[in-house]
Amino acid sequence: MAVVHVQVGSALNDDTTGDAPRLLGPAQIRDLAAEVGVRPTKTLGQNFVHDANTVRRIVTASGVGSDDVVLEVGPGLGSLTLALLGTAGRVVAIEIDPILAQRIPQTVAEYAPAQSGNFDVVLADALQVTRDDLPVVPTALVANLPYNVSVPVLLHLLGLFPEITTALVMVQAEVADRLAAPPGSRTYGVPSVKARYHGRVSRAGAVGRNVFWPEPKVESGLVRIERTDDYPIDTVFRRTVFAVIDAAFAQRRKTMRSALAGWAGSPAEAERRLRAADIDPGIRGEKLDVDDFVRLARTV
Repeated sequence: MAVVHVQVGSALNDDTTGDAPRLLGPAQIRDLAAEVGVRPTKTLGQNFVHDANTVRRIVTASGVGSDDVVLEVGPGLGSLTLALLGTAGRVVAIEIDPILAQRIPQTVAEYAPAQSGNFDVVLADALQVTRDDLPVVPTALVANLPYNVSVPVLLHLLGLFPEITTALVMVQAEVADRLAAPPGSRTYGVPSVKARYHGRVSRAGAVGRNVFWPEPKVESGLVRIERTDDYPIDTVFRRTVFAVIDAAFAQRRKTMRSALAGWAGSPAEAERRLRAADIDPGIRGEKLDVDDFVRLARTV
């Protein structure tokens, strides 16, 4: 892992007005990409936002302010980063692409010179990052998450940093629907329950395809998570809860007595634990909420 600090040189642009960062548009995005020889790749889930109004809307919806240390994942060429620097106290970005990680400090110095001392970029895989890899503990997560790993990254970071009190992420629209789905709905499943373990989850808007380069083939959505202290932050207990959730939804059409047989050791033991948690053994997982799974985990 590598932490790269912005170094401000003579990058101040004559067009800078006041102290507010200048935001990137379509022309700047393409010029930056051409300069560093980057072509967006599906492997890394790269779709660069080139619309200033969209990144402003994301920052506004996030509710972050000058007291927040914002963690951003996949800053790319810096569109959202610059908007965040105009509002947040500090921004730490995790970037897996070494070329982009090397270029973004210069972009920040050029477009947000007044805020460049409040920015760090960490060259790392967000799925593998640890607390020690970041120079400071974040209080908020705001990111256009790579769509191919959006849920694992979100859950990893929320579990890793209980200090994150709010998260606003852009994901594929159908993933946003699943994350915010209530029990009993068609889209309710593993992501819904695990996200709810960390806090209150809600949809925070839609994002059209035309604000990205290249334009994706799917719609995008914003999801907001407000941290709650409803459930233990203890890592071992959370893993137990998540194991129950995974088992319950592995075969959605099975009753909980059957679905949890492997997790509990036998159908009879699964039924015993379900009854101990005051849950009908004949119910299906899609009808249960996170409270039910937490009670089940406590029967271990």
